[in-house]
Amino acid sequence: FFLMIRRPPRSTLFPYTTLFRSHPPGLFLLFLVEMWERFSYYGMRAIFTLYMTKALLIDKAGASNIYGSYTGLVYLTPLIGGYVADRYWGNRKSILLGGLLMALGQFLMFLSASNYQNAGFAEILMWCGLTALIIGNGFFKPNISTLVGQLYPRGDKRLDSAFTLFYMGINLGAFFSPIVCGILGDTGNAGDFKWGFLAACIGMIFGVISFEIMKKKYLV
Repeated sequence: FFLMIRRPPRSTLFPYTTLFRSHPPGLFLLFLVEMWERFSYYGMRAIFTLYMTKALLIDKAGASNIYGSYTGLVYLTPLIGGYVADRYWGNRKSILLGGLLMALGQFLMFLSASNYQNAGFAEILMWCGLTALIIGNGFFKPNISTLVGQLYPRGDKRLDSAFTLFYMGINLGAFFSPIVCGILGDTGNAGDFKWGFLAACIGMIFGVISFEIMKKKYLV
């Protein structure tokens, strides 16, 4: 009976093996960095409105306005960050600066949640954190996507599949972050929101460290 069972070919067991091997290693570094950045971004967003309404006791309309303004500016500032990178700093410096600003922003959100009982001071820290996150995202987001395209020569047919793999990292980070940050932050105790923000901060730090350690080897 067992001799009648044929082992399926390796290509059937691992249909994406050839696809992964056909791309430069730098793509998987960018995959990892972007995964951690999206973990940070979506993890913070998952508990941000809850933090404002449950800890800072901001009314729902005001919290929605702040959340919407933050989200809108996050999608606007990459226009500025991309322009500055193209004209002055280049991709790598912009990604480093953006990543550090975003990690700082998440840490300020952690400090804000740590001082939520002093609502005035906590709101000041929150606004500083949001500002750092918005500016940092403007430098980080457009330039890491640009680096994906720079890994391939003009007209390379692998580029479409490269961006498909890259966006898998985005989706992976976006999937796990609300679960992790939500479990840590939204416990029913207003004092625990800080742990969700701290998890988002640590995720961003992992992304920046990975980029800085391996960029010279894999992003040539």
